[in-house]
Amino acid sequence: MRYLHHVAIATVFGLVASLAGAEFASAADLLTFRGATMGTTYMVKVHGAPEREDWEAETATAIERELRSVNDQMSTYLKTSELSRFNASESTDWFEVSADVVDVVKAALELSAQTEGAFDVTVGPLVDRWSFGAGERKRDIPSEEELDQLKEQTGYKNLSARMDPPALKKDIAKLRVDLSSIAKGHGVDRIVALLADRGASDVFVEIGGEVRVSGDKSGESWRVGIQKPDAGGQELLVAHEIRDAAMATSGDYRNFFEVGDQRFSHTIDPRTGRPITNGLASVSVIADNCMLADGWATALSVVGAEEAMKLARQNDLSVLVVQRVGEAFVSSGTGDLSEYADVDQADLAGAEATTSSSDNQNDASFAKRMTPMLILTGIVFGAFLLAMAVGVIFGGKAISGSCGGLNAQVGEDGVSRCTMCSTPSEACQELREKMAEK
Repeated sequence: MRYLHHVAIATVFGLVASLAGAEFASAADLLTFRGATMGTTYMVKVHGAPEREDWEAETATAIERELRSVNDQMSTYLKTSELSRFNASESTDWFEVSADVVDVVKAALELSAQTEGAFDVTVGPLVDRWSFGAGERKRDIPSEEELDQLKEQTGYKNLSARMDPPALKKDIAKLRVDLSSIAKGHGVDRIVALLADRGASDVFVEIGGEVRVSGDKSGESWRVGIQKPDAGGQELLVAHEIRDAAMATSGDYRNFFEVGDQRFSHTIDPRTGRPITNGLASVSVIADNCMLADGWATALSVVGAEEAMKLARQNDLSVLVVQRVGEAFVSSGTGDLSEYADVDQADLAGAEATTSSSDNQNDASFAKRMTPMLILTGIVFGAFLLAMAVGVIFGGKAISGSCGGLNAQVGEDGVSRCTMCSTPSEACQELREKMAEK
């Protein structure tokens, strides 16, 4: 599972609150709010905000308060958060949490079922062991035995959630939940809802790259960029116009480590307990809300390109899948993002076949080029043999054999013809006289 940028949330939040607070700026009809949360940054843009005194300052405070609430509920870094207290408990009885936590856990469990365990919020022990979590960062390769032991502490089927009253329940004492692969999107949705309550309907909300927009900018659509993998955030692959929807992206190019020449992504496949090796560089998903877009982006990254496209079509998702093919990237897409695809995933195998076909075509082309040369060589060789035959015919000389084959046989006189001819000409004269006597 993807784990967020693990800067200590408490530290980041404390610095922002004490030194700067949430920043906001206005330009014409556009207000922009910036700050830090969940170990990353956020940006909120509001077009045509209500013209009310102190609306900007009050909104900035409200945004900070709402994001602090998400942390207090779902952070795995704050020991006092609801989720941390649930994780620390080894009780297998129902554990009381807020309705917000239950909402997110229920959505996560539904994604787990839809992806047959490719998405699993209980995978935290494996994430930690692979040095992408809050634990010690060894950055080495765990043994199979160690991974098997850790996998016994995971499994979404060992987690239950109920809304009345809101609570979570674990079947394994050491089971713990990490919502970092879906909580950012949930935070985005909450800020959009907060702004709507405050009378702002044309908004752009982004936390750590996960985006949701509503309305537009005086008729002009909001545009959301998708970074080109491995470009260090300096180059956009796509700038997509979007309205009343959310987009989230999961990629393997920001958080990884290497051992020798092997690269280990932060995205862990819960089914194997290992970092994914399916070659996906990034997956972007458009959905109605950011929580689902966030969760689906992670889930589709785990399952690989072919299965990702299949799940996207089954669940009516717009996705753009970018896959590493050698040193290049090949993208495929569905729905609104299909226009940016290099090739539909259904044709990706065909693209590989095209490579193979190209090899065959090169072979055929080589044979075609060589054919005239082979024909010319045959004609010249045949003419040479014909000239030799004509020379022998008009020369009036018998063709003499070599000292092998029949000439090596011993005659009735006990003499080998070849032996006689192997000496100077007088020997051959003797041979001719013997043959004349017969």
